[in-house]
Amino acid sequence: MARHDHKHNPELERLLGPTGDELTCDECFERLDEYVELELQGKDADEHIPGMRNHLDGCPACHEDHESLRALVVQEDQANQP
Repeated sequence: MARHDHKHNPELERLLGPTGDELTCDECFERLDEYVELELQGKDADEHIPGMRNHLDGCPACHEDHESLRALVVQEDQANQP
């Protein structure tokens, strides 16, 4: 009898795509700033905006927008600190 390893496999998950709720690219774009602010405030952004994480994990373009916006907001916050 063959044994199957059911451990977390990010490559397989990326190929199969998200299994839960997912936003569209337009919905992601509309709510991305809110999502980043929630993340940086230490709040559960995924609970507040269901489907965003699944979309960001499966959409390279939106993932890149998220990373860029997050870096920009962090950089601006650091520049505004005394």
